[in-house]
Amino acid sequence: MPTCLPLVLRRCHACASDCFRPNGKFRVNANHKLLDVWLLALCTGCGETTKLTVLERAHVRSVRPELLDRLHANDPTLAAELLQDPVVRRRNRIALDWAGAWRLDTGGSDHLGSEAETEVEVIDVLVRFAARIPVRPVRLIAEGCGLSRAEAERLIAEGKLVSAVRLGGKLSGDFTFTLKR
Repeated sequence: MPTCLPLVLRRCHACASDCFRPNGKFRVNANHKLLDVWLLALCTGCGETTKLTVLERAHVRSVRPELLDRLHANDPTLAAELLQDPVVRRRNRIALDWAGAWRLDTGGSDHLGSEAETEVEVIDVLVRFAARIPVRPVRLIAEGCGLSRAEAERLIAEGKLVSAVRLGGKLSGDFTFTLKR
């Protein structure tokens, strides 16, 4: 689950820092019947503001009224959605740094350590992402099962931790895995 907006990796023209913190605020500028919309982000080094283009010279009638209301209200969920949009990222030539911007929610620890489950030989687990955050599956598995990353990688090498997806790279979509004890 995301806990805050990710850092935007982009070079600052004022101080040569390479990351900005989006604050979830939008700037909407109207020029006759055309709209320009930007998501504002502050440099982590000097505090300089940069504008990430969301809409450029869009006709007023082409923008849905509910979207326009969310832009005027500085909706933080809309900011998160737009940062994850590949079109917005490509248009602004930015990348996202999700380090420290997410947490693992296991649904409580009461189901992990019960005595009935410690006797089970095979555990099937479904991992669901609340947002498309690229994370290494090995890290999620290790954190969720209370293992070290090295131990999780050892289990993969021994064939005791299997999945239909490749567990070595990064994933941002739902997946399942099976842990054999």
